[in-house]
Amino acid sequence: MRRLAIASTIILLSVGCTGTSVPDERPEFESGITGDARPWTDRNFDSADHKFTFAVHSDLTGGERPDIYQIAIAQLSLLRPEFIINVGDLIEGGTEDLADIGAQWDSFDQRAAKAKAPVFYVAGNHDRTGEVMQSVWDARQGRAYYHFRYKDTLFLVLDTEDNTPERVREINDARNHALQFAAAGDWDKFNATEYANLPENRGGNITAAQSRYMLDAIAANADVRWTFLFMHKAPWLREDLTAFTAIEDALEDRPYTVFHGHVHAYQHEERNGRDYIRLATTGGVQLPENGRSMDHVTMVTVDNDGVDIANLLMEGILDKTGHIPLNGDAVCFESTRCQSPE
Repeated sequence: MRRLAIASTIILLSVGCTGTSVPDERPEFESGITGDARPWTDRNFDSADHKFTFAVHSDLTGGERPDIYQIAIAQLSLLRPEFIINVGDLIEGGTEDLADIGAQWDSFDQRAAKAKAPVFYVAGNHDRTGEVMQSVWDARQGRAYYHFRYKDTLFLVLDTEDNTPERVREINDARNHALQFAAAGDWDKFNATEYANLPENRGGNITAAQSRYMLDAIAANADVRWTFLFMHKAPWLREDLTAFTAIEDALEDRPYTVFHGHVHAYQHEERNGRDYIRLATTGGVQLPENGRSMDHVTMVTVDNDGVDIANLLMEGILDKTGHIPLNGDAVCFESTRCQSPE
């Protein structure tokens, strides 16, 4: 009986190998319409294997407005980017109480985890000002500056709060004094403080060590088709910051795009023939005096022909019912549009 079973198995395997072959996989597009006349333009579908789309969101802080970020995550889950990244200021910070800092990060982590795609973290001043905030970031996120490569595209994530320990303490002391005015919404007094006028507040800082790290990453990925840089503050606003201009010089002959935040108002500028884009807010305090201050997300599509960038106002991203997810129809996404007339 055992020999019979083995023989039967061999026969079945032989039939499987020599029987009717599996039909070829069906084409992606089929139609019974033939001839030159057809009710569509062409069959060059925008579905190339080398194409991908990722999303970027902006600041949550300065007095985070309720519900905005969780609505943004729900909307991004409808848009289905392959991953999500940001420009920092993910938690309010402003404290050295470890329990409070932990609770703030838990809140952000829990909301970000609801996204269908991975969320990459970028450090802002609310996230990493002061030794305590930096130590919590390091324990939870591991690194403040890093790089990664995805589908032959290089992503450089900079930490613009990268200062010496002595300078970290000085900046933290000045910021703690200024926060009382920010908390009260008195931005005139805030803007007159020492902290608001520090070069590190305007353009941040990166050390020579971070610059060397980025230069090594650029050199090791010389074959990429595009490079993206993400950071919270704009280091090029500081004329003395050669650590950043060295990175720009290394990218001189490559296509690249820069995203940053901090000011809570949208701005597009061209520098070195490249796009430098300052995002507005995704739940942070809105400061229309700085420019277009709105809640939005940014979709970036990369293919072998280049990059396409689309900014989407959160108030215009509706679900299948025709409403903003999570009861967002009642939420204000741009303060200048929903202020009550005096």
